[in-house]
Amino acid sequence: MANAIGVVEFTSIARGIFAADQMVKISDVEIVTASSTCPGKYIAIVHGDVAAVQDSVGIGERLAEEYFVDSLIIPNVSPAVFPAIAGTTMPDRIQALGIIESFSLATMILAADAILKTANVQALELRLGNGLGGKAFFTFTGDVAAVKTSMEAGKGIAEEKGLLVNAEVIASVSDRLIPCLY
Repeated sequence: MANAIGVVEFTSIARGIFAADQMVKISDVEIVTASSTCPGKYIAIVHGDVAAVQDSVGIGERLAEEYFVDSLIIPNVSPAVFPAIAGTTMPDRIQALGIIESFSLATMILAADAILKTANVQALELRLGNGLGGKAFFTFTGDVAAVKTSMEAGKGIAEEKGLLVNAEVIASVSDRLIPCLY
């Protein structure tokens, strides 16, 4: 069962592509995404069973050498993380809105997973680096209390790593802004 996710960030696109190739050749994992990100970095995200993801990330870390930025493994990732990365989420309605922003793509995935596991919220989008100068952000919705509670969990992770840019909660989102969130 593919319930684990692994991430390796690289400062070199060429090394990232090389390492991603080895990560999927040597371990029984599937690619969630493997692509260049701003500013000239590369990210490889894989999923599979925990042992395979651990092997794959270990390979990526070793092959990264001096091009290594960050990595993570989440053994029991929230299933809502995958559609959020793909930008394919569409909740029935937007209630309160949470927006959290980080300097690290891997940290944002970890924070998003914690947010989704903390309270009854729905993911909107987990944007990883493209067009963001290497930053990442996560948007999610739910009732005000759930969004605030979840936001604290996500902020705690990003602050602990020293990578939080900002976090905001909008209790009642304007109908004119909602189309811009998808």
